[in-house]
Amino acid sequence: MQNLAHHAKKRFGQNFLQDSHYLNKIVQSIPTLPIQCVEIGVGLGDLTQELLKIEPLIAYEVDLDLCSLLNEKFSKQIESGRLHIIYEDILNLPSQQAWLHTQEYKVVSNLPYYIATHIIVRLLRDRFCRGFIVMTQKEVAQKFCATSGEKEFCALSVLVESLGSAELFFDVPKEAFSPIPKVTSSVFVIHKNPAQDFLGFSLCDLESFLKLAFCSPRKTLAKNLSLSFDKKSVQAALESANVKPNARAHEVKTESFHHILHTLQKGNNNAREKNNGGQNNGREKNTRAEQSSQQT
Repeated sequence: MQNLAHHAKKRFGQNFLQDSHYLNKIVQSIPTLPIQCVEIGVGLGDLTQELLKIEPLIAYEVDLDLCSLLNEKFSKQIESGRLHIIYEDILNLPSQQAWLHTQEYKVVSNLPYYIATHIIVRLLRDRFCRGFIVMTQKEVAQKFCATSGEKEFCALSVLVESLGSAELFFDVPKEAFSPIPKVTSSVFVIHKNPAQDFLGFSLCDLESFLKLAFCSPRKTLAKNLSLSFDKKSVQAALESANVKPNARAHEVKTESFHHILHTLQKGNNNAREKNNGGQNNGREKNTRAEQSSQQT
Protein backbone atom coordinates (compact mmCIF):
# COMPACT_ATOMS: atom_id res chain seq x y z
CA MET A 1 0.00 0.00 0.00
CA GLN A 2 2.90 2.32 0.73
CA ASN A 3 4.21 1.94 -2.82
CA LEU A 4 0.91 3.22 -4.18
CA ALA A 5 1.10 6.26 -1.92
CA HIS A 6 4.42 7.41 -3.37
CA HIS A 7 4.13 9.49 -6.51
CA ALA A 8 7.08 9.38 -8.93
CA LYS A 9 8.90 12.70 -9.16
CA LYS A 10 9.91 14.12 -12.50
CA ARG A 11 12.82 16.08 -11.06
CA PHE A 12 14.46 12.80 -9.97
CA GLY A 13 13.65 11.01 -13.23
CA GLN A 14 11.74 8.32 -11.35
CA ASN A 15 10.42 5.46 -13.48
CA PHE A 16 10.23 2.39 -11.26
CA LEU A 17 11.03 -0.98 -12.83
CA GLN A 18 8.55 -3.45 -11.32
CA ASP A 19 8.38 -6.27 -13.88
CA SER A 20 9.82 -9.36 -12.13
CA HIS A 21 10.97 -10.89 -15.44
CA TYR A 22 13.34 -8.02 -16.19
CA LEU A 23 14.39 -7.60 -12.57
CA ASN A 24 15.55 -11.24 -12.58
CA LYS A 25 17.34 -10.80 -15.92
CA ILE A 26 19.32 -7.89 -14.52
CA VAL A 27 20.33 -9.81 -11.39
CA GLN A 28 21.41 -12.81 -13.48
CA SER A 29 23.62 -10.54 -15.61
CA ILE A 30 25.57 -8.92 -12.75
CA PRO A 31 29.38 -9.23 -13.15
CA THR A 32 30.68 -12.00 -10.90
CA LEU A 33 33.21 -9.88 -9.05
CA PRO A 34 33.70 -10.73 -5.35
CA ILE A 35 33.61 -7.07 -4.32
CA GLN A 36 31.14 -4.68 -2.73
CA CYS A 37 27.92 -4.16 -4.69
CA VAL A 38 26.52 -0.62 -4.86
CA GLU A 39 23.06 0.35 -6.11
CA ILE A 40 22.34 3.87 -7.36
CA GLY A 41 18.71 4.83 -6.82
CA VAL A 42 16.74 2.47 -4.56
CA GLY A 43 13.35 3.80 -5.65
CA LEU A 44 10.62 1.55 -4.28
CA GLY A 45 13.17 -1.19 -3.60
CA ASP A 46 12.09 -3.83 -6.12
CA LEU A 47 15.58 -4.33 -7.57
CA THR A 48 17.13 -3.88 -4.11
CA GLN A 49 15.04 -6.77 -2.81
CA GLU A 50 16.36 -9.08 -5.53
CA LEU A 51 19.97 -7.97 -5.04
CA LEU A 52 19.84 -8.68 -1.30
CA LYS A 53 19.01 -12.31 -2.05
CA ILE A 54 22.52 -12.81 -3.40
CA GLU A 55 24.84 -10.33 -1.63
CA PRO A 56 25.10 -7.44 0.87
CA LEU A 57 24.43 -4.01 -0.55
CA ILE A 58 25.27 -0.34 -0.20
CA ALA A 59 22.54 1.78 -1.79
CA TYR A 60 22.15 5.49 -2.54
CA GLU A 61 18.78 7.25 -2.67
CA VAL A 62 18.24 10.96 -3.33
CA ASP A 63 14.49 11.10 -2.53
CA LEU A 64 14.13 11.70 1.21
CA ASP A 65 10.37 11.08 0.98
CA LEU A 66 11.18 7.39 0.45
CA CYS A 67 13.14 7.16 3.69
CA SER A 68 10.40 5.87 6.00
CA LEU A 69 9.02 3.51 3.35
CA LEU A 70 12.41 1.91 2.68
CA ASN A 71 13.49 1.81 6.33
CA GLU A 72 10.32 -0.12 7.14
CA LYS A 73 10.48 -2.39 4.08
CA PHE A 74 14.11 -3.37 4.72
CA SER A 75 14.21 -3.04 8.50
CA LYS A 76 15.63 -6.56 9.04
CA GLN A 77 18.35 -6.21 6.40
CA ILE A 78 19.34 -2.76 7.69
CA GLU A 79 19.46 -3.98 11.28
CA SER A 80 21.60 -6.99 10.36
CA GLY A 81 24.01 -4.79 8.36
CA ARG A 82 23.24 -6.53 5.08
CA LEU A 83 21.88 -3.27 3.65
CA HIS A 84 23.19 0.24 4.17
CA ILE A 85 21.12 3.01 2.56
CA ILE A 86 22.74 6.42 2.13
CA TYR A 87 20.22 9.20 1.55
CA GLU A 88 22.31 11.58 -0.51
CA ASP A 89 22.63 12.96 -4.03
CA ILE A 90 25.68 11.18 -5.47
CA LEU A 91 26.34 14.12 -7.78
CA ASN A 92 27.16 16.21 -4.71
CA LEU A 93 29.87 13.76 -3.62
CA PRO A 94 33.50 14.59 -4.52
CA SER A 95 34.32 13.20 -7.98
CA GLN A 96 37.76 11.97 -6.98
CA GLN A 97 38.85 8.38 -6.41
CA ALA A 98 36.54 6.31 -4.19
CA TRP A 99 33.48 8.19 -5.39
CA LEU A 100 30.85 5.77 -4.06
CA HIS A 101 32.97 3.45 -1.90
CA THR A 102 36.41 3.47 -0.30
CA GLN A 103 37.38 0.08 -1.77
CA GLU A 104 36.81 -1.71 -5.07
CA TYR A 105 33.13 -1.94 -5.95
CA LYS A 106 30.65 -2.77 -8.72
CA VAL A 107 27.42 -0.93 -9.53
CA VAL A 108 23.92 -2.11 -10.40
CA SER A 109 21.37 0.55 -11.29
CA ASN A 110 18.31 1.66 -13.18
CA LEU A 111 19.74 5.11 -13.89
CA PRO A 112 17.58 8.22 -14.30
CA TYR A 113 17.63 9.08 -18.00
CA TYR A 114 18.57 12.73 -17.58
CA ILE A 115 21.83 12.10 -15.68
CA ALA A 116 22.73 8.59 -16.89
CA THR A 117 25.62 9.63 -19.16
CA HIS A 118 27.14 11.87 -16.50
CA ILE A 119 27.03 9.11 -13.88
CA ILE A 120 28.53 6.49 -16.21
CA VAL A 121 31.44 8.77 -17.16
CA ARG A 122 32.18 9.38 -13.48
CA LEU A 123 32.11 5.63 -12.83
CA LEU A 124 34.57 5.14 -15.69
CA ARG A 125 36.90 7.72 -14.14
CA ASP A 126 36.79 6.12 -10.69
CA ARG A 127 39.62 3.62 -10.25
CA PHE A 128 37.73 1.85 -7.45
CA CYS A 129 34.78 1.02 -9.70
CA ARG A 130 35.64 -2.27 -11.40
CA GLY A 131 32.49 -2.68 -13.46
CA PHE A 132 28.78 -2.04 -13.63
CA ILE A 133 25.50 -3.16 -15.11
CA VAL A 134 23.07 -0.33 -15.72
CA MET A 135 19.84 0.43 -17.50
CA THR A 136 19.52 3.63 -19.52
CA GLN A 137 17.63 5.01 -22.46
CA LYS A 138 18.34 2.72 -25.43
CA GLU A 139 20.06 5.45 -27.48
CA VAL A 140 22.50 6.11 -24.64
CA ALA A 141 23.27 2.41 -24.21
CA GLN A 142 24.00 2.08 -27.92
CA LYS A 143 26.55 4.90 -27.78
CA PHE A 144 28.49 3.33 -24.91
CA CYS A 145 28.47 -0.10 -26.59
CA ALA A 146 29.09 0.91 -30.21
CA THR A 147 32.16 -0.19 -32.17
CA SER A 148 34.14 1.61 -34.86
CA GLY A 149 32.22 2.02 -38.12
CA GLU A 150 28.77 2.06 -36.53
CA LYS A 151 26.83 5.32 -36.72
CA GLU A 152 26.47 5.38 -32.90
CA PHE A 153 30.26 5.20 -32.41
CA CYS A 154 31.30 8.35 -30.56
CA ALA A 155 33.63 9.76 -27.91
CA LEU A 156 31.82 7.73 -25.22
CA SER A 157 32.42 4.51 -27.18
CA VAL A 158 36.16 5.23 -27.45
CA LEU A 159 36.34 6.10 -23.75
CA VAL A 160 34.79 2.74 -22.82
CA GLU A 161 37.08 0.77 -25.16
CA SER A 162 40.07 2.65 -23.73
CA LEU A 163 39.23 1.57 -20.18
CA GLY A 164 37.58 -1.82 -20.66
CA SER A 165 34.78 -3.41 -22.67
CA ALA A 166 31.03 -3.06 -23.01
CA GLU A 167 28.24 -5.45 -23.94
CA LEU A 168 24.63 -4.63 -24.74
CA PHE A 169 22.42 -7.25 -23.08
CA PHE A 170 18.71 -6.67 -23.68
CA ASP A 171 15.98 -4.09 -24.16
CA VAL A 172 13.29 -3.34 -21.59
CA PRO A 173 9.89 -2.20 -22.91
CA LYS A 174 8.19 0.94 -21.61
CA GLU A 175 5.38 -1.12 -20.11
CA ALA A 176 7.76 -2.69 -17.54
CA PHE A 177 7.91 0.64 -15.67
CA SER A 178 5.64 2.69 -13.50
CA PRO A 179 5.01 5.39 -14.54
CA ILE A 180 5.49 4.39 -18.18
CA PRO A 181 8.33 6.39 -19.82
CA LYS A 182 8.26 7.64 -23.40
CA VAL A 183 11.30 5.61 -24.53
CA THR A 184 12.61 2.06 -24.63
CA SER A 185 15.38 1.20 -22.18
CA SER A 186 18.39 -1.08 -22.56
CA VAL A 187 20.57 -2.95 -20.08
CA PHE A 188 24.30 -3.13 -20.69
CA VAL A 189 27.43 -4.08 -18.77
CA ILE A 190 30.87 -2.49 -18.69
CA HIS A 191 33.92 -4.42 -17.46
CA LYS A 192 36.83 -2.15 -16.59
CA ASN A 193 40.52 -2.93 -16.78
CA PRO A 194 42.07 -3.00 -13.28
CA ALA A 195 44.57 -0.25 -14.14
CA GLN A 196 44.39 2.86 -16.32
CA ASP A 197 48.12 3.66 -16.37
CA PHE A 198 48.67 1.48 -19.44
CA LEU A 199 47.21 4.23 -21.63
CA GLY A 200 50.39 6.28 -21.49
CA PHE A 201 48.49 9.56 -21.18
CA SER A 202 46.08 11.03 -18.69
CA LEU A 203 42.37 10.29 -18.82
CA CYS A 204 41.74 14.03 -18.79
CA ASP A 205 43.87 14.47 -21.93
CA LEU A 206 42.04 11.60 -23.64
CA GLU A 207 38.61 13.06 -22.86
CA SER A 208 39.60 16.50 -24.15
CA PHE A 209 41.09 14.96 -27.30
CA LEU A 210 37.96 12.88 -28.00
CA LYS A 211 35.71 15.88 -27.45
CA LEU A 212 37.69 17.67 -30.15
CA ALA A 213 37.79 14.64 -32.48
CA PHE A 214 34.00 14.21 -32.46
CA CYS A 215 33.05 17.91 -32.19
CA SER A 216 31.58 17.94 -35.72
CA PRO A 217 30.70 14.34 -36.68
CA ARG A 218 29.99 15.20 -40.32
CA LYS A 219 33.41 16.75 -40.82
CA THR A 220 36.60 14.76 -41.25
CA LEU A 221 38.70 13.87 -38.22
CA ALA A 222 41.57 15.91 -39.69
CA LYS A 223 39.34 18.99 -39.94
CA ASN A 224 38.21 18.64 -36.31
CA LEU A 225 41.70 18.10 -34.94
CA SER A 226 43.06 21.04 -36.94
CA LEU A 227 40.98 23.36 -34.75
CA SER A 228 43.57 22.88 -32.00
CA PHE A 229 46.59 21.30 -33.70
CA ASP A 230 48.82 22.33 -36.59
CA LYS A 231 47.45 20.92 -39.87
CA LYS A 232 50.76 19.39 -40.93
CA SER A 233 51.12 17.70 -37.54
CA VAL A 234 47.60 16.29 -37.83
CA GLN A 235 48.28 14.96 -41.33
CA ALA A 236 51.50 13.32 -40.16
CA ALA A 237 49.76 11.78 -37.11
CA LEU A 238 46.94 10.34 -39.24
CA GLU A 239 49.43 8.92 -41.73
CA SER A 240 51.44 7.39 -38.90
CA ALA A 241 48.27 5.69 -37.58
CA ASN A 242 47.31 4.46 -41.09
CA VAL A 243 44.13 6.56 -41.00
CA LYS A 244 42.84 7.95 -44.31
CA PRO A 245 43.00 11.76 -44.53
CA ASN A 246 39.26 11.94 -45.31
CA ALA A 247 38.17 9.59 -42.51
CA ARG A 248 35.47 10.70 -40.10
CA ALA A 249 35.84 10.11 -36.39
CA HIS A 250 33.26 7.31 -36.18
CA GLU A 251 35.24 5.31 -38.78
CA VAL A 252 38.47 5.32 -36.74
CA LYS A 253 39.39 2.54 -34.31
CA THR A 254 40.14 3.21 -30.64
CA GLU A 255 43.77 2.07 -31.00
CA SER A 256 44.25 4.61 -33.79
CA PHE A 257 42.91 7.42 -31.60
CA HIS A 258 45.49 6.45 -28.96
CA HIS A 259 48.27 6.46 -31.56
CA ILE A 260 47.22 9.86 -32.96
CA LEU A 261 47.04 11.41 -29.48
CA HIS A 262 50.49 10.03 -28.59
CA THR A 263 51.96 11.41 -31.82
CA LEU A 264 50.43 14.87 -31.41
CA GLN A 265 51.46 15.10 -27.77
CA LYS A 266 55.00 14.04 -28.63
CA GLY A 267 55.15 16.66 -31.39
CA ASN A 268 53.94 19.37 -29.00
CA ASN A 269 56.48 18.33 -26.36
CA ASN A 270 59.32 18.39 -28.90
CA ALA A 271 58.24 21.84 -30.07
CA ARG A 272 58.18 23.12 -26.48
CA GLU A 273 61.65 21.70 -25.80
CA LYS A 274 62.96 23.31 -28.97
CA ASN A 275 61.46 26.67 -28.01
CA ASN A 276 62.79 26.39 -24.47
CA GLY A 277 66.21 25.49 -25.84
CA GLY A 278 66.17 28.54 -28.09
CA GLN A 279 65.16 30.77 -25.20
CA ASN A 280 67.91 29.33 -23.00
CA ASN A 281 70.50 29.89 -25.73
CA GLY A 282 69.31 33.46 -26.03
CA ARG A 283 69.65 33.99 -22.28
CA GLU A 284 73.19 32.48 -22.32
CA LYS A 285 74.25 34.81 -25.16
CA ASN A 286 72.87 37.83 -23.34
CA THR A 287 74.65 36.77 -20.15
CA ARG A 288 77.99 36.33 -21.96
CA ALA A 289 77.57 39.71 -23.65
CA GLU A 290 76.88 41.38 -20.30
CA GLN A 291 79.94 39.71 -18.72
CA SER A 292 82.16 40.80 -21.64
CA SER A 293 80.87 44.35 -21.34
CA GLN A 294 81.61 44.45 -17.63
CA GLN A 295 85.18 43.17 -18.16
CA THR A 296 85.94 45.90 -20.68
